[in-house]
Amino acid sequence: MTILAAFATILHSIIFLYTWVIIISALLTFVQPNPHNPVVQILYRLTAPVYRFVRRYIPTIFGGIDLAPLFIVLFLQFIDLAFILPMAAKYQY
Repeated sequence: MTILAAFATILHSIIFLYTWVIIISALLTFVQPNPHNPVVQILYRLTAPVYRFVRRYIPTIFGGIDLAPLFIVLFLQFIDLAFILPMAAKYQY
């Protein structure tokens, strides 16, 4: 495995984990968890800056539902499938 393939594999893992953080954070908004819970605070700190960035440039609220998590997950999957995984496959032995 080359260094570039290893780097691509690490990026793929980070995108995979962050996608799940976004999904869990979005699902938690339906149950209104305790905001003082440490897990909820960590999820908020990991997702709030990205949500804010997306909401600044794209109107994400349609019919009272915030679609920012959907846009972020779609973007992350596009980056992963279009750039990261082909790079990992190209530089594998």
